[in-house]
Amino acid sequence: MSNEPYQPPAVWTWDRDSGGQFANINRPISGATSEKALPSGNHPFQLYSLATPNGMKVTIMFEELLELGVTEAEYDAFIINIGEGEQFGSGFVEINPNSKIPALVDKSGEKPIRVFESGSILIYLSEKFSVFLPTVPAKRAECISWLMWQMGSAPFLGGGFGHFYAYAPEKLEYPINRYAMEAKRQLDVLDKLLASRPFIAGDEYTIADIAIWPWYGGLVRGELYNAAEFLDVKSYENVVRWAEIIAQRPAVTRGRKVNRVWGDPADQVPERHNSGDFDPK
Repeated sequence: MSNEPYQPPAVWTWDRDSGGQFANINRPISGATSEKALPSGNHPFQLYSLATPNGMKVTIMFEELLELGVTEAEYDAFIINIGEGEQFGSGFVEINPNSKIPALVDKSGEKPIRVFESGSILIYLSEKFSVFLPTVPAKRAECISWLMWQMGSAPFLGGGFGHFYAYAPEKLEYPINRYAMEAKRQLDVLDKLLASRPFIAGDEYTIADIAIWPWYGGLVRGELYNAAEFLDVKSYENVVRWAEIIAQRPAVTRGRKVNRVWGDPADQVPERHNSGDFDPK
């Protein structure tokens, strides 16, 4: 890296790698870069994802539905390896033109329905099966407001703090301080909220919890960016309490394993096609 201060050009052009982890998948254009059909299983729902926080939202949701006995929510989960650029294959781009995981195909009706963006998928499944999304207008509004809070806030945590603290090619004081401040502000928002209620939207477990837990629950449990000490996450006692309660749910235990190919082998279920995939081999 040059010691000279960076001066932005008059017109930005894509003429070199951005550097850092995941640099090989960053690009300023959209669309497919290869022809690659997607696999398909026999269940009503076909999920194409990876066990990132956004991916975990949907697998946890499916496992929660199955835990309730909603057999119509059976699903096949296939890996999309974003490190290898599989999200730019033609089959995946057809389902999600934005080339981001997760993406879902609902084959339960006369015609397949594509659903992309994790928050959108949670709402779609909640409405389809009438669960985890309150029907009372005030409670529904509270739940969706916090779901949208997560969708708007997490990029500052992941693409902001996480990138510059854990993945950037060099440690830069300004962006790390800027996004650490924002990450702690977000944790403080949640901590104050959870001081007066057991779950994000109130007394009931909802898709707001399912959306927020993989990001902020993972952060306070030391599972994101190796930053627990740096951000002093233990000081957010209400978030820690909530995160541990959610982590004990059987569906969450299962859902966080799906499409995972790193870490403890016991926590990895690369593809999920039936409940037997969770049995120890």
